[in-house]
This record gives sequence, structure tokens and C-alpha cells, in this order.
Amino acid sequence: MKKDLHPKNYRPVVFQDLNNNTTYLTRSTVATDETIKLDGVEYPLVKVHITGSSHPFFTGEERVLDIEGRVDKFKARAEAAEKAKQARMAAAKKAGERADKKAEKADEKKSDAK
Repeated sequence: MKKDLHPKNYRPVVFQDLNNNTTYLTRSTVATDETIKLDGVEYPLVKVHITGSSHPFFTGEERVLDIEGRVDKFKARAEAAEKAKQARMAAAKKAGERADKKAEKADEKKSDAK
């Protein structure tokens, strides 16, 4: 077995669920600058978006968790893409009409020349 494979700096750390403010005190090597006082003792604090106390699989609830606006960003991108598609289609239609007019003028010049 390899020696010194696992880190040696395990220490008590508090993980806090941002959905319901549940805290878990456990040992970890995670680096963090934030701290929290729990039972009169100050511990390093790691904030997480979802834990077993707020995850729908474990709570039995069905709800939409959109912490960082992912759904809104997706909808905005889809709307912008649709607008861009409409603009491209309008530009292509205009270009086609211009080409048709140009071809008609060229045909008129040919028939007038005869």
C-alpha cells in the first residue's frame, strides 16, 4: 500500500445547508475562510446548496430548486435564440426578394435588348 496517501489535516468542520440552514458538524479537510460558532466553539464553515435535509429524494417533497437562476438563464437564452432565428429568416427573405428583383431587371434588359 502507498504511504502518506491520505491527508493528515482532518479537523471538525460545519457544513450548512443554504435552503433550510441545517448544520452538520463532521470531520473534513476542506479549506474555507468562513467560521461559525456552534455550542460555544468556533468551527470552519462550508455553505452548501443542498444536503440530505433539503434534497427532494430524502424529504419526499417535490419542488424546483433554482438557486443560481439556471432556469431563467436557459429561458433567456432560448428566447434570444428564437429572436435571432426570426431575424435571420427575415434577412434571408429580404435577400431572396432582392435577388428576384435583380433577376427580373436582368431579364427585362435582355428582352429589351432583343
